[in-house]
Amino acid sequence: MTAEKQKAMNEVFDTRQVRRAFSRSAGHYEAAAALQREVEARLLESLEYLEDNQPQVVVDLGSGPGRAAAAMRKRWPRARTLALDIALPMLRQARKQAGWWRPFDRICADARALPLADASVDVLFSNLCVQWIDDLPALFAELRRVLKPGARLLVSTFGPETLIELRDAFARADAVPHVSPFASIGQLGDAMLRAGFKDPVLDRDLFVPGYPDLAALMRELRTLGATNALRSRRHTLTGRARFAAAAAAYETERRADGSLPATWEVIYAQAWAPPPGAPIRDSDGYDVTAVPIDRIPIRRR
Repeated sequence: MTAEKQKAMNEVFDTRQVRRAFSRSAGHYEAAAALQREVEARLLESLEYLEDNQPQVVVDLGSGPGRAAAAMRKRWPRARTLALDIALPMLRQARKQAGWWRPFDRICADARALPLADASVDVLFSNLCVQWIDDLPALFAELRRVLKPGARLLVSTFGPETLIELRDAFARADAVPHVSPFASIGQLGDAMLRAGFKDPVLDRDLFVPGYPDLAALMRELRTLGATNALRSRRHTLTGRARFAAAAAAYETERRADGSLPATWEVIYAQAWAPPPGAPIRDSDGYDVTAVPIDRIPIRRR
C-alpha cells in the first residue's frame, strides 16, 4: 500500500463522499439552507469591525452557491474575489450570484491544498466548511500559508454537540456511527494557535430547530449534502428495522412541544495571520520556525 493510500485510510472523513454529497445537493441547497444563511450573516457581520483598508484579494472558502462571495464583492468592488469549493456543481450555482455586472472568480479546489500563492490573500472567509476536514493543524497551516501577514481569517464550523439527538437515537439501533464527530471549540482554538495565528477570538451559538419527525430531518440533511461522510460509515442503506428503532428512540427520549429538536452547535473563530518567520507548533507542541530563504545570509569565500 502506498503512503498516500495509507494516509487516506487514516482520515476520519471520506473527501470523495463529501464532494459527491454536495455535488448532488447543489441544485436544491439554497431552498433548505436557512441555518447556513443565518450563520453566514452573523459571520459577515464580523467584517464590519475590519479597518477601512481596501483588500486586494478576498477568498470565500467552501463557498457553496456563492452568497458570501457576492456580499464581499459588493463590499469591496475593487478587490479580486475568489469563490472556492470542492464541488463543481456548487460553483455552477455560484455563477448566478456573481452576475455579469459584478463577477467573481470561481475555483474548484480542496481546502487542504489551495491553488493560491503564498502570502497572497487579505481576507479569508469560510462558512461551515472546515468541519469536513479532520486534520485541523494541517488545514490552518495551509490557510496561514496563503494569507498575507496581518491578514484576517474568519471561520465558522459545526461543533461536537451538533445533531447529538440524532447520534444518540441511532446509537440505540446500530453500532455503526451515523453522525460525524466535529471538533470542539478548544480543538479549533488550539489548531489556530499551533499554526501561529495571532489573537484568536472564538464564540459559539446553539440553534435548536424542531422537526415533525425523523424522516423530515433526514430529508433536510440529504438536501443540504450534510450526510454521513465518515470512512467508517455503513456503505449500505440503513434498513427499515434500524431506522424504525432510531425513530422510536428519538420519539421516546426527545419529543417536546410537538416536535423533535435537533441541535446545531456553531463555532465562530477569527484571527490574524502572523508575521513572516513566526513559529508553527508541531504535533508535540514544539515551535518550528520557517525562515524565508532570501533572509538566510550567504557567506562567500
